[in-house]
Amino acid sequence: MGHDDLPTLELAFPGPERDRGVAAILSGQKTALTGLLEIYEHAGEAVPQTGQRFSVLDSEGCPAVTIELVDVRVVPMKEIDDDFARAEGRGYSDAAQWRAAHEEFFRGDGVSEFLGRTPVIDDDTLVVAERFRVVEPDDPRNR
Repeated sequence: MGHDDLPTLELAFPGPERDRGVAAILSGQKTALTGLLEIYEHAGEAVPQTGQRFSVLDSEGCPAVTIELVDVRVVPMKEIDDDFARAEGRGYSDAAQWRAAHEEFFRGDGVSEFLGRTPVIDDDTLVVAERFRVVEPDDPRNR
């Protein structure tokens, strides 16, 4: 299956945050990601399923790496543990740091603009917690 046949995945918004996320996947530091369930619902998108593959796009909209989901759970934010937080590959030392960063992002301008309001983020806010493995890094010569 080529990249054109895969659904795409975009981390955060184009720019430094996305670029750091893609680099962390390519280096093997990032093996987990989190999405706000409300974003999926608002976009009319299904929650990803274990076994699904995605072409992760860089800030230029080009395929950077293909990943396969190995675990997908919808859980309240309070259930994210230190291990998952560290697997996000963003340098979080524990779930408290993960939580602070995700609260800031989910309440930020980009998400609020997309949803048409600032979401309520608390212990019971549902997130989509995904673990993945890299299937293949994309060869920049094929871009």
